[in-house]
Amino acid sequence: MATKPEVKKKLLSRSERVKCIDMHPKEPWMLCSLYSGQVHLWDYEQENIVKSFEIVDLPVRCVKFIARQSWFICGSDDMCLRVFNFNTMEKVACFEAHQDYIRGIAVHDSLPYVLSCSDDMTVKLWDWSKGWQNQKSIKQVFEGHTHYVMGVVFNPKDPNTFATASLDRTIKVWNLSSVVPNFTLEGHEKGINCVEYYPGPDKPYLISGSDDRTVRIWDYQTKTCIQTLYGHVHNITTVLFHPDLPLIVTGSEDESVKVWAMSTYRLETSLDFGLERVWTVSCKGDRNRLAIGCDKGSVVVKLGKDTMTYSMDQNGKIIIAANRDILQMNVKNAVGEISDGEKILLPSKELGTQESQPKKIEHNPNGQFVAVISEGEYVVNTALAWRPKTYGECIQFVWSNESGGYAVLESSTVIKIFKNFKPKKTFNTPSPFETIFGGPMLAAISEDAVQFFDWDICEKGAIRKIAARPKQVYWNENSELCCLVCDTSIFILRYNREAVNTFLESGEEFPDEGIDDAFELVDEVEEKVRHGAWIGDCFLFTNRNQRLNYYIGGEVYTLAILDRQMYLLGYVPKENRVFLTDKERNVVSYQLYLSVIEYQTAIVRGDIEGAQKVILPKIPKDHRSKVAQFLDGQQLKEIALEVTTDDEHKFDLAIQLQKVEIAQEIAKRVDNKQKWKRLGDAYLKHCNFVAAAAALKAGEDLNGLLLLYHCTGNKPALQDLAAEAEAKGKHNVAFMANYLCSSVEGCTRVLTESDRFAEAVIFKRSYDPQNLSGAIKQWKTSLGTAKVASCIPDPVDYPNLFPNLEMYQKKTEEEATAEQEEEEGEEKKENDEQEEAKDETPAAADDGEAEKSAPPAEAQDTETPKEEEKEGTEEPTATTPKEEEKEEADEGQEQTPTPKEAGNEDAGEEADASGAGAQKEESKDGDEEDDDDMDNW
Repeated sequence: MATKPEVKKKLLSRSERVKCIDMHPKEPWMLCSLYSGQVHLWDYEQENIVKSFEIVDLPVRCVKFIARQSWFICGSDDMCLRVFNFNTMEKVACFEAHQDYIRGIAVHDSLPYVLSCSDDMTVKLWDWSKGWQNQKSIKQVFEGHTHYVMGVVFNPKDPNTFATASLDRTIKVWNLSSVVPNFTLEGHEKGINCVEYYPGPDKPYLISGSDDRTVRIWDYQTKTCIQTLYGHVHNITTVLFHPDLPLIVTGSEDESVKVWAMSTYRLETSLDFGLERVWTVSCKGDRNRLAIGCDKGSVVVKLGKDTMTYSMDQNGKIIIAANRDILQMNVKNAVGEISDGEKILLPSKELGTQESQPKKIEHNPNGQFVAVISEGEYVVNTALAWRPKTYGECIQFVWSNESGGYAVLESSTVIKIFKNFKPKKTFNTPSPFETIFGGPMLAAISEDAVQFFDWDICEKGAIRKIAARPKQVYWNENSELCCLVCDTSIFILRYNREAVNTFLESGEEFPDEGIDDAFELVDEVEEKVRHGAWIGDCFLFTNRNQRLNYYIGGEVYTLAILDRQMYLLGYVPKENRVFLTDKERNVVSYQLYLSVIEYQTAIVRGDIEGAQKVILPKIPKDHRSKVAQFLDGQQLKEIALEVTTDDEHKFDLAIQLQKVEIAQEIAKRVDNKQKWKRLGDAYLKHCNFVAAAAALKAGEDLNGLLLLYHCTGNKPALQDLAAEAEAKGKHNVAFMANYLCSSVEGCTRVLTESDRFAEAVIFKRSYDPQNLSGAIKQWKTSLGTAKVASCIPDPVDYPNLFPNLEMYQKKTEEEATAEQEEEEGEEKKENDEQEEAKDETPAAADDGEAEKSAPPAEAQDTETPKEEEKEGTEEPTATTPKEEEKEEADEGQEQTPTPKEAGNEDAGEEADASGAGAQKEESKDGDEEDDDDMDNW
């Protein structure tokens, strides 16, 4: 029976009449030549126009990619051929090629040749290696048709031959080296509009479409018509053999595209998209895309599914279908070394040919037998000799876990079960099923649920009914875990065999929903899975994001990122590799050690001791970092710290586990600034400020050091930090460090070095007004414009504009004088105390009574120096508490208010007024007003 193709629309665009379509061999691009004289380059996956070319004001009837040169060539009704670079949109060539409309173009697969045919009844061969010139590039002219030549095509199996179709009702087959046709095929009653070769290696076929509304298939070896297809009701405009599927596609002016089965020549489906007459079709085999050009636009559809038919056993033997041919490959026969992601050269062996296109190939669990399922039938062959074991009719075929056991879905309500290749029972299902899956249990999919049946007692009812519609069902080797692959997520289930056995022993009838405790939901993972396979308790899969991942213990890990769509063949334990293939049957692999999977499985099952002692030594050291990542995901960070060999991961774990000694050792060895910064943060959490400062300094974290020194009140360190930051150009840190150290000069220097002269002037005006003039001069110099600089006043030149500046200077001078006098008094006091200490001798007492009578005299003697000190000093040294506070404040200020104390300036003025009240009251009356002005300033 033939394969009925699934048709899905991918792109629909409305435009002027589309006369020709060609699809790029590698990229998802489509060229459309329009009757209006334009050529559009479409990306049919993104559904947008990539580029648009204005060719001519006349119809462009044909266009073809020359992909290896990044060109396309088109022919138009002005009788010219034009060549463009589709990347740069550059016109490569334009020349007159024929004497009438150009109808068709064909590009040679390997040689620099192009064929063109025209209404002038000629076919010309062009050699672009000679420069695309009208006379020089003509290699050959073929004449022989007596009417318009409508189509030309190279033979893919023999590129030295080509065929042409003409309105003279004939097809001629030519050789590039001769101007005389090899032979002529006749049979159509009217003119022939199109011709195509069969691309496969097994059939010497040609197909043609005519104005007599028929399609004919020719055998060009016997030169006979082997089949005529009827169905269209108007002129046939385009035909082709599908390059990958056993299908024939035809288009007509009756506004329809018809798809025919290659094996039976029976009409499978008819497509009509409401775009009126169909003029051209083109197909891309590896993506199963069919492009159709019509009067009112173009459409791209997907024929069938983007799947491959293949199977691989645990020893690496691959059975794959190439159309109807069955091929065998073995990974053990790989030529050369195998590297991750690199193409593996595998010799193939042809096993046979099926009568119809295989839909599915599947090994049984022990790999001894292979089932090939086609439309409506199955054949079981031996894997070694490829001899038929059994066959039959079916809709679906699945293997059980027993050797020779399988089931077939004969109809939507009948399942037949076989044991040892012999019928065992026929099971009439309670509801219609769409498909079935095998394994330890028989899974059947209905409209709203999946039902699991025991192979031996399926007639009693479902073991469990789950409200889900999975696309695939996978079981692991020990039949404990089951994965349901749905559209947007996967569900990991655990099968409870004990609960099922307990229920069966009770003899109760099966509930409608089955046994409640039969399955336990382990996890739900949001992944769009394409293909999957179990390795122990590890589920390996490819997803729609072109990633090769595996799931274990609740986490998903990426094994590889794929550059194209790949199909998962399986895992070969002996090779420690995962194998994949693409639609061109290119096989690649990625390494995944079985010991790693066994270790992870043991950890998930709770056997930590066995995993550490038995399995871990088997794992290569260069793969232990992956194991450590897995342990980290399982929250076994202590074990992960012991296992990992990656310094980056080990450092992270040491920080998380607060083992700063290990982290410090790694930071010293690696000497990475980021690691030092993180280590400094870790020390801060433990309040180890000395170690934190050393780590932050090693990591050159100046901001962190600024915060640390400021919080700990380390002024010398802040001064050093200011100098270091200034030297490294970290102006923000340098300014803040100087500011916290009350260094006005340092802050001003940082501002001027960073070309912030205006800010420096403002800062000087606030904190150091007596040196304001120098900052203003620097500002003026930096401006460079005399007119703008003249607008900035200098207090030396314009003292009237700075009325408070003189008073501030006078006040600061008085305060400096008072401070100097106080310092001299304190110095004199200290000197006197030192002299008295030298002259003083302790009184010796002979007995205890004399010692008791000594204190009055001794006290009298000790008071004398204080009195003498009092008399010898003009100003009293004894001060009030307020005056002492004032003196301490004055010592810290150093003549000018500091940035730190700028916010407390008013409080300082009040302290000055109260602490030195006696002296200030004796000043002039006008000084009170000046003091008020200074306070306000």
